Amino acid sequence: MKKSLMALGSLLMLGGAGYAQKVAFEEYNLDNGLHVILHQDKSAPVVVTSVMYHVGSKDENPERTGFAHFFEHLLFEGTENIGRGEWFKIVSSNGGNNNANTTDDRTYYYEVFPSNNTELGLWMESERMLHPVINQIGVDTQNEVVKEEKRLRYDNQPYGALFAEVKKNMFTVHPYRWTTIGSMDHLDAATLEEFRAFNKKFYIPNNAVLVVAGDIDIDQTKKWVEKYYANIPKGTPITHQKFEEAPITQTIKAKYEDPNIQLPMIVAAYRTPAMTTREARVLDLVSSILSDGKSSRMYKRIVDEEKKAMQIGAFNYSEEDYGVYFVYGIPMPGFTPQDVLAAADEEIVKLQTELISDRELEKLKNQMESTYVNANASVEGIADNLSTYYLLYGDTNLINTEINIYNSITKEEIREAAKKYLKPGQRLVLDYVPAQDTEQN
Repeated sequence: MKKSLMALGSLLMLGGAGYAQKVAFEEYNLDNGLHVILHQDKSAPVVVTSVMYHVGSKDENPERTGFAHFFEHLLFEGTENIGRGEWFKIVSSNGGNNNANTTDDRTYYYEVFPSNNTELGLWMESERMLHPVINQIGVDTQNEVVKEEKRLRYDNQPYGALFAEVKKNMFTVHPYRWTTIGSMDHLDAATLEEFRAFNKKFYIPNNAVLVVAGDIDIDQTKKWVEKYYANIPKGTPITHQKFEEAPITQTIKAKYEDPNIQLPMIVAAYRTPAMTTREARVLDLVSSILSDGKSSRMYKRIVDEEKKAMQIGAFNYSEEDYGVYFVYGIPMPGFTPQDVLAAADEEIVKLQTELISDRELEKLKNQMESTYVNANASVEGIADNLSTYYLLYGDTNLINTEINIYNSITKEEIREAAKKYLKPGQRLVLDYVPAQDTEQN
């Protein structure tokens, strides 16, 4: 599922730049529309087989939210040729591991096997695509699993409702307004036929990308891809509906009481451009300047010097259609959430009115290079990135070239992006506070 708030807050906290080697790959389409990407890496006898489907929570019926994430669980139940409960046994008994995750925009499945089991991984993912068994016992079982996940990660997790509260206030027409895990009431009300219809619509080869990365023989892998995937029927082409939000023209104020916390948090959230835009990348640099590490502007002043906050952060959370820029802080005793937000705002104003120094720009470029190298440091990371760049960005080779975009960003662009998007009049301010004890004495 989605990363936690604190993990997102440290998204760019990587040290030391390194040399990035070009990621070589080959890509092509099968006649049924399945996009195939092959990457050979002989450095270790490991192969990743992954399939990313272009379906996320934004593709759901507003009365049936949670379907995309539910399928992340449901499609491990079994297939016509893999018995119920056997999926994980097959993977582990053959020296592998597997997982899946869902976002608002896509769903991703993968297996990691020793390279002598490359064919097994390809067969298993073809089974998931062609022969899933979707029956009532599987739906009922996974319904309970998802409910338990919601209790652990959202309902009983400190600050677990933060994303949900931000999303529902930031978006009024776009499906980003609901959470990826969705509504348990919607899942309870859904019929077996609705689940089967969702599978038939979205889990089709022409809505997916298959990546095989690692210690592979390219020619042999192509033969296996043809053997297991070429005969899967093409589905009805999908048109992903577009939703346009009206601009935020005055501050949205909201409050949420969380029974799982003792310390209040202040959150300012701004709507930002899609992940594919240059400005989204510029805003990544803005967040790095403001809160990446103990030498960052917000941390150094608000936490270290003035001791107004015990925690402060800023990050740009970009998605396929829109992004949300978060600024958040937890005040120290003796200070209010508003004190923390006021201090954060002062640092944003400085960024909007003054160019950063040459030294800061060089530091940013080093951080981006380090982030880039780290993202492609494992065959699992490369497989994920190849899938993402093809499916959501429309350019697989960004795995090699996106760093050039970051390196070309100027100090002036950083100032203008902060000025354009981080305005007080076009944001949500959320008071995220401990729940009040309503018991009468």
